[in-house]
Amino acid sequence: MILLDKNTKCLVQGITGKQGSFHTEQMLQYNTNIVAGVTPGKGGSDFRSVPIFDSIEEAKENIDVNSSILFVPAPFAKDAAFESIKHLDLVVIITEHIPVHDSMEIMEYAKRKGVTVIGPNTPGIISPEVGKLGIMPTHIFSEGNVGVISRSGTLTYEVASQLTRAGIGQSTCVGIGGDPIIGTDYASILNRFEKDPLTDQIVMIGEIGGNAEEQAAEFIKEHISKPVISYIAGRTAPPGKRMGHAGAIIEGDAGTADSKMKALRSAGAHVASRPSEIVEIINNL
Repeated sequence: MILLDKNTKCLVQGITGKQGSFHTEQMLQYNTNIVAGVTPGKGGSDFRSVPIFDSIEEAKENIDVNSSILFVPAPFAKDAAFESIKHLDLVVIITEHIPVHDSMEIMEYAKRKGVTVIGPNTPGIISPEVGKLGIMPTHIFSEGNVGVISRSGTLTYEVASQLTRAGIGQSTCVGIGGDPIIGTDYASILNRFEKDPLTDQIVMIGEIGGNAEEQAAEFIKEHISKPVISYIAGRTAPPGKRMGHAGAIIEGDAGTADSKMKALRSAGAHVASRPSEIVEIINNL
């Protein structure tokens, strides 16, 4: 497993909000190690026996914590992310609709600090039977040795569900986020899975728009020895029309499903033409 393990001690930023409280409850039920919450002005109270602090700095003075998950509205997400990046090692940003210039500043700061950021606009991370930092429905995941990376939350769920039904468990599933500017890219997660002794195969789910998958193909060619099974969503999307994610838009010949599939095939990845083929390919490896 990667990113999320027994040593992860997480705080929830925005724990008292509607989304924050709902998903904190779900994460706790999945035995995720949630050790604190942060909501300015609510310090001194608690949520389901999780102590709440006014700031991350205050939380760190009182409790051992190394990661955070953000359920903070988009206008306030940059300040919250900066606070997390300043004090912690791993930051998961669930928030959607963060302005692009805010995301750029967040990622630049994270790079300077050497902090791993997942997202924004991500379903998060789940290591089955260990915990989740995110919003994914836990019942569709099962413990195993297939690592999953995706830009799309919905497709992560679809593929994980099919793997689980076929008796194929997952080591960790990571949603890298669907925005044009994200923290951790495919290559970084591929690299972690390559080094992870609990991951034997890697499923990479992409979609049209941008060149992230082509860049991942180059990385696979040079650095990945484990089998990679990929699927690219959006083959029928018309050029110039945004499909779902802000990053999913085709400009000219770049960013099409065909160009991504071609790059991945040439890198030695197995390319599925539909999600259900992923199980077939794994079973035939």
